[in-house]
Amino acid sequence: MLHSLKQTWLFNIRGDVLAGLVVALALIPEAIAFSIIAGVDPKVGLYASFCIAVVIAFVGGRPGMISAATGAMALVMVTLVKEHGLQYLLAATLLTGVLQIGAGYLKLGSLMRFVSRSVVTGFVNALAILIFMAQLPELTNVTWHVYAMTATGLAIIYLFPYVPRVGKVIPSPLVCILSMTAVAMLMGLDIRTVGDMGELPDTLPVFLWPEVPLTFETLAIIFPYAAALAVVGLLESMMTATILDDLTDTGSDKNRECKGQGVANIASGLLGGMAGCAMIGQSVINVKSGGRGRLSTLVAGAVLLLMVVFLSDWVSQIPMAALVAVMIMVSIGTFSWDSIRNLRTFPLSTNLVMLATVAVTVYTHNLAYGVFVGVLLAALFFANKIGHFLYIDSEIDAAGRRRSYKVVGQVFFASASKFVGAFDFREALDKVSIDLSRAHFWDITAVESLDKVVLKLRREGTEVEVLGLNQASATIVDRFAVHDKPDAVDNLMGH
Repeated sequence: MLHSLKQTWLFNIRGDVLAGLVVALALIPEAIAFSIIAGVDPKVGLYASFCIAVVIAFVGGRPGMISAATGAMALVMVTLVKEHGLQYLLAATLLTGVLQIGAGYLKLGSLMRFVSRSVVTGFVNALAILIFMAQLPELTNVTWHVYAMTATGLAIIYLFPYVPRVGKVIPSPLVCILSMTAVAMLMGLDIRTVGDMGELPDTLPVFLWPEVPLTFETLAIIFPYAAALAVVGLLESMMTATILDDLTDTGSDKNRECKGQGVANIASGLLGGMAGCAMIGQSVINVKSGGRGRLSTLVAGAVLLLMVVFLSDWVSQIPMAALVAVMIMVSIGTFSWDSIRNLRTFPLSTNLVMLATVAVTVYTHNLAYGVFVGVLLAALFFANKIGHFLYIDSEIDAAGRRRSYKVVGQVFFASASKFVGAFDFREALDKVSIDLSRAHFWDITAVESLDKVVLKLRREGTEVEVLGLNQASATIVDRFAVHDKPDAVDNLMGH
């Protein structure tokens, strides 16, 4: 028990605590901004971020990953809040959690293996672009002080790590936030601060059961939103977990993460918070600042609540320019610059999948749409590529009355027409043998193509022998093929 505690919680205490402090500061304006997007009071997003981060620290499947209120989830909530109000949002949040727990038990987290590397790269690049674009309003129509503060903050972030002794001990984003806040307060600069984003809560969250009627009508209202929230939340969380796996060279339990996200969202809904999921920006901040274990996520959530409730007067003085500098650092660090260099050397299909994922995500601001398009394109390109790996050769005997076909490769919906096209049905033959020992039949379309070939040859009076089906192919052929059924030729001619 003690050994397990050290491995998961206490192996990186200093790094996790300091990283958690940085993340907590970065979470505040994000949570407020996402609350505004969703059309709810800022405390709804702040309570959600505290609650989800703390709960996921214990039940999540990816140590060091930060989960809280997010923009992707907020966009899904807008219409529900506008038409039905906060109480229905809380009910939808609870249902979202239930659906996500169900997804975990159904092991849907394992579906991440179908997401190709090019889709993940496109997702990362799109998110980096969106993070940068989200900072532009803070840099538009402002005084020169804001630009100076942002530039100075970036200089601190990138140069402080080279300071002897302390540079590697204290996270530079934390130094940036604290020093820029001190400068702004001492100089009395009139620039936008966290306090200008919205009023911070002054009380701890309390247990709230949504005040909605428990009827099928209520379920009909909230279920579409809950289903969308569950899908978007799990998709973003699974993608973020995959990215952190790569950054830290460690693994994660995707199915446990699905369940953990569900438990965290149920807890959030019961404390008056909105649904949330993993945040790639804050997760990258955490890792870049030295956070590796569950302690960093717990510290981020707990410190967030303590700061906004008990230190709100100080927190409200943090200049947005300092946080903008941190998020620009995240954007630069998140973007996969190798993907630009690889455009010349990678296959066209890989580049198209990556660029399509980026374009759709940035255009719609919906990560789910971008990933869906990327996965769909990757599947189509893969099917097209595998469809070409089909080779059919034939030999005829000396008398010219018997022909043997040898099929090598994969027969499925994308290659079925090529399989049929390789046979000459007008050739007058006594017997045709089809050797399938080096072929594999994958689906119903492949079985139908074999039926078509066999029945057309038999209709011309040719004896047909099918040889060498492997066990898997034989199973699907025996079950669905009709060429070995009585009156099969007559049925074909009738059609």
